[in-house]
Amino acid sequence: MSQTELARPSAAPKRVLVLDDDRFVLEVLEEMLAAAGPYHVATEEDARIALARLGEHRPDVVILDLMLPDMDGIEFLQAAAVQGFRGKVVVLTALDDGLRDAACDLARALGLEVSGGFSKPIGAAQLRHAVEC
Repeated sequence: MSQTELARPSAAPKRVLVLDDDRFVLEVLEEMLAAAGPYHVATEEDARIALARLGEHRPDVVILDLMLPDMDGIEFLQAAAVQGFRGKVVVLTALDDGLRDAACDLARALGLEVSGGFSKPIGAAQLRHAVEC
């Protein structure tokens, strides 16, 4: 193996977990991510299941909606932080800007790195930039 090969970091695709209770939104985001680059994408419709599988998915980035049944996005972020998740977070919501910004501030206070907070629908360039940040 050459020195160049030894110095080159592994180019493993980023692991992205998308959490939204709307199957159509999950499919659209999964297609957008597939077109944006080499990502390993997992999708979940239920926040409690996503939380239980967080160790299995091992995401570098979590993209989530705030409005989820049973366990909302804020509760998910709190529980994920308690479990030790330290990846990046991208918040997507149809809620007003103030609530979205407050959720992003809370995520930061929990020690999570927020790559962005966006209103739905998110554009492909915005999504790619948020995941790569």
